[in-house]
Amino acid sequence: MNRDFYLTLAKNGQAFPVATHLTLHEQPAADLPAILLDGQRLGQVLATSARRYRNPLAVPLMDLMLEKQSLLQSLGIPAELIDTYHFTAPPADGAPAFTFTPRMTATCAALRYIAAETDLVPVGMCIGPFSLMTKLLSDPITPVFLAAGGADGEEEPEVALMETCLRLSLRVITEYVTRQIAAGARALFVCEPAANLVYFSPNQLAEDFGIFERLVIEPNRQLRELLRQHHVELIFHDCGELTDGMVSRFAKLEPVMLSLGSSRKLWEDARLVPDNIVLYGNLPSKHFYSDETYPVARVRAMAAELREKMRATGHPFILGSECDVLSVPGSEQIIQDKVNAFTAWSGAP
Repeated sequence: MNRDFYLTLAKNGQAFPVATHLTLHEQPAADLPAILLDGQRLGQVLATSARRYRNPLAVPLMDLMLEKQSLLQSLGIPAELIDTYHFTAPPADGAPAFTFTPRMTATCAALRYIAAETDLVPVGMCIGPFSLMTKLLSDPITPVFLAAGGADGEEEPEVALMETCLRLSLRVITEYVTRQIAAGARALFVCEPAANLVYFSPNQLAEDFGIFERLVIEPNRQLRELLRQHHVELIFHDCGELTDGMVSRFAKLEPVMLSLGSSRKLWEDARLVPDNIVLYGNLPSKHFYSDETYPVARVRAMAAELREKMRATGHPFILGSECDVLSVPGSEQIIQDKVNAFTAWSGAP
C-alpha cells in the first residue's frame, strides 16, 4: 500500500462514508453485544459496510473509549467507574502491562479477518493521544492554558498531571496500534477531535503555536514514525473547530488522507494542504438524524457544492462524512437516505 493508492481513489471520484456503526445497528439489538466481541462477525460487518458504499477501506467502529478503558483497567480502576473517572493526582508513569479489553481483542481479530478473507484494506482505529488525555482529566482546559503561558509541572500540579496523563495516553495507544498492525492493519485512522479551539486559546495560538506542537503534534508525530517503520499509512481525523494553523500542522504529519469536520471549508483548506494528501469529508453527518435541519435535498446540495468547489481547486478529494455516521434509534431510515443521497454519486469528474 502506498500514497498513490489514495490519490487514485480521489482521482476516480470515490464517495463513501465512515458508516460501520450504521451497518452494525442493522443487526438485531440482542445480537450486538456478541458481535462486538466476535472478531469474525465484527469483521463481516466491516466488510459489509465497506462494500455497500464501494469503499475499499474496511474501517472499525470509531469508539474512542477503548483506550481509556484499557488504561484504567490496567491501573486497577473498577470497571463501573471508568466512564466518568478522572485523575486527581498523577498516576505512576511506570504503569503495569496494559490490559487489552475484549473489545480491543475483537477489533484486532476483525482486522485479521479482513486481511485474510477479503480484498479490502484493513484499517486500524485509535483515539489520538491529546484527545485521550482530555478524557482522563475533569478540567483539561486549565492546564493547557497554564502550559501555554509558560508554566511547567514543577510550578503547577495541574500541568504535571496533564503531562503524566499525556505520556500514559501515548503509551497505551502505541501498544494498541502495534497490536492492530500485527493483526494486519495497512492504514491507521487516528482520531484527534479534542485538538480544537475548545481546548486551545485562539489568542495564545495567535502568538505562538508551541503548546499545540508540544501537546498535539509531537505525540502524533511519534505515532506517525511507528506507522512508517511498519509501512502503514496514516489517516488523520479531526472534526473539531480548527484554525488554519492547526490544519496546516496536521498536514505536516503527512497523512495519506486528512479528514475534517463540517466547520471547515475544504476548498479553502486545499491551499493549506500539500497536493499529495487527500482531503476527505466533510458533510455534516452528526446531524443527519434531523430532517428539519438537514433534509435530503440540503445534503444533496451540499454534496454538489463540495464536488464543484473541490474540483475547481484541483486538490485530491474524496466526498464523505465529517465523522462516523451513527445509527440513531428511530431515525435509521432518515440517516440512510442522506448517506444514499451523497454516495449515489461516484465516478471521475
